[in-house]
Amino acid sequence: MNIAIIPARQGSKRIKEKNIKNFLGKPIISYAIKKALSTKLFNYVVVSTDSLKIKKISEKFGAKVFFLRPKKISNDKASTQVVIKHALNWFKKKNIQFNYVCCIYPTSILIKPKDLIKSYRLIKNSKWSFVMSAQKYSTQIERSFNLKNNEIKLFNKKKFYKNSQDFKDFYHDAGQFYWGSSKIWCSKNTLSNKSTIYQLKKHKAVDINTIEDWKFAEKLYRLK
Repeated sequence: MNIAIIPARQGSKRIKEKNIKNFLGKPIISYAIKKALSTKLFNYVVVSTDSLKIKKISEKFGAKVFFLRPKKISNDKASTQVVIKHALNWFKKKNIQFNYVCCIYPTSILIKPKDLIKSYRLIKNSKWSFVMSAQKYSTQIERSFNLKNNEIKLFNKKKFYKNSQDFKDFYHDAGQFYWGSSKIWCSKNTLSNKSTIYQLKKHKAVDINTIEDWKFAEKLYRLK
């Protein structure tokens, strides 16, 4: 059995009610719910929320909301893993257990159902116990720098002037979805030597944290 869990708390500091804000005419969470349901991979598509309003909207679009998440794990300090573990423990008490769990963020509007299907095959048919959606950095991180009193401070002086072909590729969490076995979600850390990535292209993900991110995501979605 497989389950998709969409964590969607009501609080959002930078974008008010981000998880249910209208995205081109529909609550943004509805896109994640629809994509998860359309894959036919999941016995349950569940939204974990502390909000009755989010519960009502999520159920309208086909998700299940069996419980309201406790407030103590609904703040911005609560990790995604803690939220997933809470949901799995709720099901465990009902004698329901899952082989694979996919956490899908409610603002994952640019991924396609085939991304979820391909990443599922990656975890099911291999040695991996955790698969993270990720993107490649578009430039070499060794050439990055910060500012101190507006003065450039190089991240790595020795490597800054190397030729581009001499650098390794580096990747970052795309903030879209994560597949894991129930065991790995309930362990101390999800990342291990049995973790890998499902690479998303640039146009497949926007980590929406600001209004500028939101507007950019709308433009990308319209182009698609």
